[in-house]
Amino acid sequence: MSPFGGWGMLTAFLVLLCCRGSGVKAFQGPEHLMVGSGEFQLINCTASCTDPKKLVLETHLNKTLLESQAQWKLFKVANISKDEKLLCSFTCGGRQETKVFNITVFYPPKQVLLTLWPTSVAAGTLFTIECRVPAVAPLEGLTVTLLRGTEILYNHTFVGTAPSPQDAMVSHNTTAHREDGHHNFSCEAQMDLRSHGGGVVHRVSDPQRLEVKEPEPNTQMVIIIAVLIVLLLVFVTFVFLCFVFSQKWHRGRTGYYAVHDHWRRLIGSHRAQTL
Repeated sequence: MSPFGGWGMLTAFLVLLCCRGSGVKAFQGPEHLMVGSGEFQLINCTASCTDPKKLVLETHLNKTLLESQAQWKLFKVANISKDEKLLCSFTCGGRQETKVFNITVFYPPKQVLLTLWPTSVAAGTLFTIECRVPAVAPLEGLTVTLLRGTEILYNHTFVGTAPSPQDAMVSHNTTAHREDGHHNFSCEAQMDLRSHGGGVVHRVSDPQRLEVKEPEPNTQMVIIIAVLIVLLLVFVTFVFLCFVFSQKWHRGRTGYYAVHDHWRRLIGSHRAQTL
């Protein structure tokens, strides 16, 4: 049944109240109607005179006469799949009159699909919330809201119309927090057709949970630190080896000259004793 079937039933009830045994002009009803694709609509053909002739509803669609009185007829028009114009005609005092009912077909949100990507994420990193509402029209007036628990994370209202149904997509990137793992994420689609003479259609996705892990160490930073430590060790080792070899070289030079000087002194002393 159309979401606006209740309005149609109310219309029929008002028609019956106004028209039974009445000689005055009856309740006419709106000339612009909204109906879900494949649903039915109640059409009230009401004449402007008390004794109309040839009161008929002209349409190629399947119609059923539900009830009638002298001044009005109530029809059920079924299986409406595209925008239509229904013509209600009658003759009053030899003059033919018509009334046009413009029916706009809409495709309400029947499914709301939520995707978390990735489903497991480290705290402090980004993840994506994506919501898809398949085959909806018109897009104008459709609002898609992304929720964490009851908190609104992001919402988007579409503008413009489309002649055929299409998927409505909303995507939002946000940072994962530790407490996110304790909340349900969901997506809400609301189609507001009140500006077109309709009502409000509301659908919510199945809830999903996000697995939040402790942040992992930055691998790149660990590699950089390790390389710096190795380079520092190499530098310290090089400096140490240079110091050791320089000391060894210095001691070698000092030792050679001391022995040479000692031999010179011995030789000089021996010559002095000989003389």
